[in-house]
Amino acid sequence: MRSQIDHSQNTQYSEESQLERLCRDAGLKMTGQRQVITRILSEATGHPDAAEVHQLAIKENPKISLTTVYRTVKLLEDHGILERLDLGGDRARYEPAHHGVHYHLLNSENEEVVEFDNDELTALLHRIVEKMGFKLLSHKVELIGTSLPKKED
Repeated sequence: MRSQIDHSQNTQYSEESQLERLCRDAGLKMTGQRQVITRILSEATGHPDAAEVHQLAIKENPKISLTTVYRTVKLLEDHGILERLDLGGDRARYEPAHHGVHYHLLNSENEEVVEFDNDELTALLHRIVEKMGFKLLSHKVELIGTSLPKKED
């Protein structure tokens, strides 16, 4: 699945992205290459992997290597700015951290990631943890499935 970029929110392409602002707040040096990478990650409408980020980045700056992308996403992970999603499949995907409570379903047939909310699931997880004598502070639920055959009428 190719991640798409939504530029409609940005009136000026050179504006500082949300992730870039978080990086600066964390005291990270923002090189030109990091600015490109963080902008791509900030504007992604899906959950891109490093190769997808790299393909988009080299359109803006052909000198950005795949290694630079991997180092940058690792740095952003280490600072709690970016979250790595290991949903099975053969590659990790990324999304901004602190994205609110939501869940991921990976379609194992095409590696498409479907993001969804489910208040019932969230409440169930809280009840299970409370029965075990704990208070739920954080949780991560990632599901892997395949599409059901279409029902014929």
